[in-house]
Amino acid sequence: MSGVYFHIPFCKQACHYCNFHFSTSLKHKAELMEALKKELSLRTNELPATPLNSIYFGGGTPSLLSPEEIGNLISSVRDHFTVNEQAEITLEMNPDDYYEGYFEQIKAVGVNRLSVGIQSFIPEELSAMNRAHNAEQAFSVLERVQQHFANFSLDLIYGVPGSTMDSWEKNINTALSFQPSHISSYALTVEPKTVLAKQVKEQQVQLLAEEMTVQQFDYLVETLTEEGYDHYELSSFAFPGFRSVNNTSYWQGKPYLGIGPSAHSYYQNQRSWNLSNNKLYINKLNAGELPLEREQLTKIDRYNEFVMTGLRTAEGVALHDIQQQFGDKFAQLFEEQVEKHLMVQHLYWDGDVVKVTKKAKFLVDGIASDLFLLNL
Repeated sequence: MSGVYFHIPFCKQACHYCNFHFSTSLKHKAELMEALKKELSLRTNELPATPLNSIYFGGGTPSLLSPEEIGNLISSVRDHFTVNEQAEITLEMNPDDYYEGYFEQIKAVGVNRLSVGIQSFIPEELSAMNRAHNAEQAFSVLERVQQHFANFSLDLIYGVPGSTMDSWEKNINTALSFQPSHISSYALTVEPKTVLAKQVKEQQVQLLAEEMTVQQFDYLVETLTEEGYDHYELSSFAFPGFRSVNNTSYWQGKPYLGIGPSAHSYYQNQRSWNLSNNKLYINKLNAGELPLEREQLTKIDRYNEFVMTGLRTAEGVALHDIQQQFGDKFAQLFEEQVEKHLMVQHLYWDGDVVKVTKKAKFLVDGIASDLFLLNL
C-alpha cells in the first residue's frame, strides 16, 4: 500500500495557530503547478511497483486550485504510476472556497473524498483563530457536501482559548448532525513563529487550562465512540470502513511520496523532505534538480517511530512485530521499559500487544517518547 501526497502551499490568510509552510501570494501558482509535475516525473522510482491506494491533496489550502488544476495533477500521477481503481483521492478544502457546481467539478476530475477544515462552528472561536470562513459558511458547505460525498471528513480543534465545555459540546453535536464518515480533531498547540505564540508571549491570549483541554478530549472520545465511530488513532475517528487510507499508511510505515514545497516522503527506510520555499523549489526543478534532503533511518530511529505510531493507534504495539522487525534485544528492552507504565495503568497488555489505557490516551506522545531508545 503506497500513495502520493501533494502539498499545495497557498492560503488566503494565515491562521494564528498554523506553522505549516504556505504563502498568501498566488504569484507563482502557474510555475508551481509545472514544478509539481516535474518533481513527480523525476521521482517515479521512489515507490514500489504496486498500484497506488491513495492520492491526497493537503496544504496549505488545496481548494485554492481550480478543479482543472487538481485534475491535471491527478492525470500526471496516472501518467507515472498505476493507480488502484478503488484508490482514495482526497482533497482538503475550506468552506469559503465553495461555489455552485464546485463539487460536481471536483468529482468529475477524480476526487472521491473531502476533508473539510471546519475547526469550529463558534463565530468567536473562528475569529480568534483568524479562519477565512465564518460559521454560516461552515453550515452551508457541509449541507452540500452531504449531498455529493458519502466519504468525507471534517476537522475540529479543541483546547481553544476562551472555549468552554458548553461550546465544545456544541461543536461536537453540530458536527455529528452532518454524519461525517470521518472526524479529525486536534488540540490547539502553540507552535513557534506563529501569531498565537506572539499573542501568548505578550499575554494578549490566555491559553486554556490543561484540565479543561483534557476534559474536552475525553468528551470527544466518549461521545464519538458512543455514536459508532472507531477511535483508530489518537486524533482520528471513523465509521467502519472509512479510515483515512492516506493517514493509515503513515502510521503503518508504508511508503509514500510527498510532492511540493516542504512535503516529506518515506521509502526503503529513507526519509526525505523538500525545501520550504516556493521560489527555490521551482528554481531547483527548472534546473533539473530535486529540491530535497534525505536521511537514512537507523534501526533505532525506525524502532522509535514504530513505537510512537503504534501507541497512537488502536492496534497498539505487538511484541512479535518488534521481534520480527528489530530482533529479540529490542523486544526485551521494550518489555522492560513498559513495566513502569503498566504499574500506573497507562499501558496494558492485550495478548502480546501493548495498548494505551483510556485514561492515558491524552498522554500518549509523552509515554511513547519515554520508551524511545537512544542507543543499545
